[in-house]
Amino acid sequence: MYGRGKRLRILGKILFILYIGFIVYFLLFSEWYGRTGVMQEYRYNLVLFKEINRFWTYREQLGWYAVFTNLFGNVLIFLPFGFFLPMASKYRSFFAAVFYSFALSLCVETFQLLAKVGSFDVDDLLLNTLGGALGYIVFVICAAIRRRHGVNKTKRSGRR
Repeated sequence: MYGRGKRLRILGKILFILYIGFIVYFLLFSEWYGRTGVMQEYRYNLVLFKEINRFWTYREQLGWYAVFTNLFGNVLIFLPFGFFLPMASKYRSFFAAVFYSFALSLCVETFQLLAKVGSFDVDDLLLNTLGGALGYIVFVICAAIRRRHGVNKTKRSGRR
């Protein structure tokens, strides 16, 4: 049958595919996220930290939910991407996780701009990429724990 590592890789691929489906729906079509109507004009922000600063400056007026959703939500939504990417593919470096997180975020932001279902925001690119990088770091930590646990388990049972 399959070894434990092979089963984890298959699980990672399945979860990665499900995650990509979720992220496409959530970021592009979700009514909950305000993607129901098409805007009349293109909306974009090309000034780095402009929206981050605006959300932080006006956090009292906007409310903590809006601030959390914009600032931390953009990081959290890409965290699984950075985690599942090395599980589901041959690309297992930090650079690959950052590059592909940025690339996916750029595709999403560009689609939102062109389809007028959101706005293109360089701050979102930064936050999404940061989320992918953090997801990769969590993956590395979990892989190290799994390897260490596997080594300790093997030593305790007397196998080599």
